[in-house]
Amino acid sequence: MSGGRRIEDLLAIMEQLRDPKNGCPWDRRQTFASIAPYTIEEAYEVADAIARGDFEELRDELGDLLFQVAFYAQMAKEMQEFEFADVVGAICEKMIRRHPHVFADADYASEAELGSAWEQHKLRERAERHGEGAGEGVARALPALLRAQKLQRRAARAGLERDGGATALDAARTRVQELEAVLRAGAAEGAQKAVADLLFATVSLARHLGVDAESALREANDAFESRVQELKASLGASGRVDEQAKALKLAELWAGVAAARR
Repeated sequence: MSGGRRIEDLLAIMEQLRDPKNGCPWDRRQTFASIAPYTIEEAYEVADAIARGDFEELRDELGDLLFQVAFYAQMAKEMQEFEFADVVGAICEKMIRRHPHVFADADYASEAELGSAWEQHKLRERAERHGEGAGEGVARALPALLRAQKLQRRAARAGLERDGGATALDAARTRVQELEAVLRAGAAEGAQKAVADLLFATVSLARHLGVDAESALREANDAFESRVQELKASLGASGRVDEQAKALKLAELWAGVAAARR
């Protein structure tokens, strides 16, 4: 299946693509900043292949993601900052350091104790690299919902958050009321902040309930997309409703599609 290829072959290909004389013009002009969006896109494509259970595509997408790592490593090598082997070495050392129960003689009484020790390892590493701030090290390029979850978790571990799902639900209700007040006042300039506060409170509620907000919204997106496709099929080839029957027919069809998917 692999065709006898090894990681060394990929690194050699990457080096050739970046060759100043005989390389690819597109690859040569790329920078860390220009490649970063492609890396994020490839990571999402990996997640999508996993969600669909398509292992052939997953293999290909993982290759694309690995290529991104090789690309960064080659550019760093050209700058004499680090090489691919340094990347491998760093992650190996990190995994060994964070798993003393596997690679050393540490013994944890429960999975909860193991999880706590893992977080303590991460906190120490983060403090050494970024400082003690609760939000330090949370990548700004993360999807907003995911970043909100991480920021909230770190604040909670630092004792900077009120506890309990009931409190989180009350906070979400308060944000809804604040948004309603903004709408009643017709204060368009305050709508974005009110919506932002509501979204952040909703993420907090989801976290307290043990729900991953990013995955939950993705699931809602998929359900909405499926309903729209079914609705279009019900409407026929045009996918549109005549104006004279629009409100009634659309509401009726949408209710039917929604009920069928429960």
